[in-house]
Amino acid sequence: MTDFTPRPGSAPLGRQILAQASMESRLMLRNGEQLLIAVVIPVIVLIGGVTGGKHLHLHESRPLVDIFTPGVLALAIMSTSFTSLAIATGFERRYGVIKRLGASPLPRIGLLCGKVLALVMVEVLQLVVIGCVGLALGWSPTVSAAGVVGLVLAFVVGTAAFASLGLFVAGVLRAEATLAAANLIYLLLMAGGAVVLPASSYGGFGSFAKLLPSGALGEAVRRAFQVGHLDWPALVVLLVWAVVGSVLTARTFKWE
Repeated sequence: MTDFTPRPGSAPLGRQILAQASMESRLMLRNGEQLLIAVVIPVIVLIGGVTGGKHLHLHESRPLVDIFTPGVLALAIMSTSFTSLAIATGFERRYGVIKRLGASPLPRIGLLCGKVLALVMVEVLQLVVIGCVGLALGWSPTVSAAGVVGLVLAFVVGTAAFASLGLFVAGVLRAEATLAAANLIYLLLMAGGAVVLPASSYGGFGSFAKLLPSGALGEAVRRAFQVGHLDWPALVVLLVWAVVGSVLTARTFKWE
């Protein structure tokens, strides 16, 4: 005889995290502004930089596409893990989404893991799209085991650093202020943070730019693709920013 007795209870944590990550990634890609920041702007920067870079008088020993593509990949990681995450979280706090999720079976650690996994899913899509555009423009990356490890570490630690800083901004500011601050910081780092162009292009400011999370991420990704090595100093800088951002977020983040 079939037993129709209800069995109340939540799904396993892993399934909850996957469901949350799937929803978060779909919402991110459906949002026109976030899609613009995550994919459209980096692709425009890559194409514009390669086609118009000769007018910038960048006298480098490498083709311009080999310089711009790793930097734009780093820019894409920054745009998603910082700007998009901060804006989305800020408005989720404003409309009480996170507060309502707190009343669901999904624990806080599950919510955070779901957000991080969603970031990784979107970033993988970004890397594929931008990488294909770069290859179409003539990009020839250096592929080696050390370079792959360096890229993965830069990808993981860079995401952690910018995500923690994005959550910090979203947790202490109102939604509208978060929107303005996240976009302003993104534009400033894109223009002067040594993420798209090498730190050496900034003259004396380059030494300071390497200490910024944008500069460290850009240098780590460029070294992985251009020479196939790990940039340990840049990875250490990213790790420090990740720790600082995590501590600040843990002490100041408000869920509503």
